[in-house]
Amino acid sequence: MESGRDHFPFPYQPYSIQEQFMQALYNALDQGKVGIFESPTGTGKSLSLICGALSWLTDYEEKRRQEKAALLQEGEAALSTSAAQSSSAEPDWITDFVQKKAERDLVSKLKEEELKRKKREERLEMIRNNVQLKFAMKRKNCEDEEAFKLLQLSKEEQTESEQGCEDEDLVVPEYESDDESKTRNRFSAAEDDIDDELVEEHVTKIYYCSRTHSQLTQFVHEVQKSPFSGEISLVTLGSRQNLCINEEVRQLGSVQRMNDRCLEMQKNKHEKQHEDGVKRKRSAAKSVCPYIKASALQQMRDDILGAVHDIEQLLKLGKETLSCPYYSSRLAVPAAQLVVLPYQILLHEATRRAAGVQLKDQVVIIDEAHNLSDTLSCIHSAELTGAQLCRAHSQLTQYVDRYKSRLKAKNLMYIKQILFVIEGLVRVLGGKVGQNPQNQTTQTGSEMLTINNFLFEAQIDNINLFKLQRYFEKSMISRKLGGFVEKYAGSGVSLHTQSAPNKENRRTEGLQRYLQTLQSSQGTVPVTLGDQQGSTEAERVLSASPMMQVEGFFMALTNSNTDGRVVVYRQGTLSECSIKFLLLNPAVHFAQVLKECRAVIIAGGTMQPVSDFKQELLFAAGVREERITEFSCGHVIPPENILPLVLCSGPSGQELDFTFQNRGSPRMMDEMGRILSNICNVVPGGVVCFFPSYEYLRRIISHWETSGALTRLANKKKIFQEPKKASQVEQVLSEFSRCIQRCAVDRGGLTGSMLLSVVGGKMSEGINFSDDLGRCVVMVGMPYPNIKSPELQEKMSYLDKHLPHTGGRSPGQALIENLCMKAVNQSIGRAIRHRGDYSTMVLCDKRYSRPTTLSKLPTWIKERTSTHTTFGPAFAALRKFFLERKKQV
Repeated sequence: MESGRDHFPFPYQPYSIQEQFMQALYNALDQGKVGIFESPTGTGKSLSLICGALSWLTDYEEKRRQEKAALLQEGEAALSTSAAQSSSAEPDWITDFVQKKAERDLVSKLKEEELKRKKREERLEMIRNNVQLKFAMKRKNCEDEEAFKLLQLSKEEQTESEQGCEDEDLVVPEYESDDESKTRNRFSAAEDDIDDELVEEHVTKIYYCSRTHSQLTQFVHEVQKSPFSGEISLVTLGSRQNLCINEEVRQLGSVQRMNDRCLEMQKNKHEKQHEDGVKRKRSAAKSVCPYIKASALQQMRDDILGAVHDIEQLLKLGKETLSCPYYSSRLAVPAAQLVVLPYQILLHEATRRAAGVQLKDQVVIIDEAHNLSDTLSCIHSAELTGAQLCRAHSQLTQYVDRYKSRLKAKNLMYIKQILFVIEGLVRVLGGKVGQNPQNQTTQTGSEMLTINNFLFEAQIDNINLFKLQRYFEKSMISRKLGGFVEKYAGSGVSLHTQSAPNKENRRTEGLQRYLQTLQSSQGTVPVTLGDQQGSTEAERVLSASPMMQVEGFFMALTNSNTDGRVVVYRQGTLSECSIKFLLLNPAVHFAQVLKECRAVIIAGGTMQPVSDFKQELLFAAGVREERITEFSCGHVIPPENILPLVLCSGPSGQELDFTFQNRGSPRMMDEMGRILSNICNVVPGGVVCFFPSYEYLRRIISHWETSGALTRLANKKKIFQEPKKASQVEQVLSEFSRCIQRCAVDRGGLTGSMLLSVVGGKMSEGINFSDDLGRCVVMVGMPYPNIKSPELQEKMSYLDKHLPHTGGRSPGQALIENLCMKAVNQSIGRAIRHRGDYSTMVLCDKRYSRPTTLSKLPTWIKERTSTHTTFGPAFAALRKFFLERKKQV
């Protein structure tokens, strides 16, 4: 049965497609569907998601309240009736007792839930009214209890491969050393004193996730502009790199170093006396974090719930209240109605647990989901270099030497197994541990292996990786090793100490030996640990322990043999060799999200082709067709505001066939120069031209410089190129924009700017070329991925084997086409950003005229696309389009 809503709160009168979007979203959430929603950029997608989803949440909570109130009334009536009947008659006493107990339990439960709800709403209302709350906290204000609470929050958090893990948990007794057991007992003693009121119950909530923090910030700003900004409790989650306000930690830069340092400072703060009461000797005072105090964290949590904050506002609030935004935001998750978080936290199971994200019967909205499959594969893939493996082996060996007398036999057994597996991985690369990886030469080439064959080749098939994974999780050995390296990295002990070995020297002797072996091969001068100006190699060694990456690779090897492959790259020296786990079936990790959630909404500006998306990610995860719903809308702009053109030939009649074999010919590059020159003659403002690769962009610019084509183009438009460094993007865009603005005022020889960019590069996604910045978008050729890539070939083979063949094409071939057209759609969609905008899109390749290729364009572009076998009619249409726009002005 169709559900729905007559009216949706909106900050202004919504367009009809926005109303349709919100209605379809409301129905999908109400019916527990998996929804695929496509809404072009510039149609107010974020605001439609907010108002549609929060309208449903409001109605759902009200409906639940009414149902519980009705149940409570029925239960109380049943109890009264039962009491009246028992006075007039005498039924079987056992039946009577059971019936009354069930009714009493139900009534009691409903009353308790209603009381909790009222308390929660009253507290949030008081927070919003800036009333100072004083929580009745029955626990003692001691450091050990703060440590327990923080360590509960500090469960291991694993993000994408470059981030590693972010948190730490208490050690489980099975794996802990005797000293660690004493420490843990001090913390657990405070557990019984924690007030039950501090343990928040998870309310019904919506999890919204997107790819980048900038996109999340934009979404939060839309929430602030919505009618729900004053009544919704929202929390934004992020990594320490985004939320830490401690400058001592922030300046470390590396996420893993920040994680290790944060946790080390917490331990420093809560280190107590030995069991016999004697304090430990310290060589120097250890720094602690001043922003981690239980009362301040609780207060900031309430501030977060009381108003909508983005990440910048959270940082400002943390500095004002001297409280940590990273931990305060996590404390706010249970009571929040809307949780905003990046992909990595939501889509990775271990990270979800660490952040306190519970998906059971909740709603998940995944925005910018056009590359969701690739994102899942990336998050769950892992890569290790030979240098990382050797460093991990050496550091773990030094750790064992240092703490051997304090480790239990089971600990030693598992650590030896880890060392044995690392040795096997190094052996596969053709090297040996214990020697400098830069001095070990190996054969060159690559090899693709199944997981089982890789385990056999590494001779580690007799090791139970699942038990090792559990040991990693429970013992936190990666964290401890990171803290071990970080601790001695700051000790200031020279690598070359000629004096007699004292106690401190003996403690760091193993680490010194390891660093010295790395130093000796380069002939560098002695380096001091912790020296900020040390050699690059020493900085790299001390930056962080690679054991996090090793742990991630071990976890990847526990995937099913059919779901992944291992690629071995041998590059000549062991330090440059690498092994990479490639996830072939992302659905296996997405299945749990789909199974646990009440509803999942997958939204994006360009979701086509939906059929392949459903096959690879939904059907493969066990979702049935009847649970899936689709919605796609047009654009808010009038149809006459866009002019998409397919060019099959250039001004001289040269056929446009930018295949890899043909695109490097001088004739093809000269023809492309003539096309752009003609376009620049009639298009005002900005022209953005996308090329299939950086190499081809470099090659064609070099050719144009020689032939003089680049000079001719520069006489019409000032030429800008996509920068090599991401940090330079803003500067290039700013200069590109200023030049267009100056040309519009001066009306001299130049008519604007032209930006030469690359598909899939820094300019093709997440950047808006609205209004005069993008009056024409030119696509040179079709950006097919490298078909010779062994990873892509293995992915194609997997899809051909496991997915059905439809439409006379193999799933592997469909993957290639889809990757190409998704990249095209993302690039050409950069220009139209609002209702009054207008732009042209020129697709330069005869292959775009194929019906199967045209069908993969967004509907709002496909319906207006015209194909031209000759250049003349296309150029005439282009000239007419801008003459009409000029008349309207």
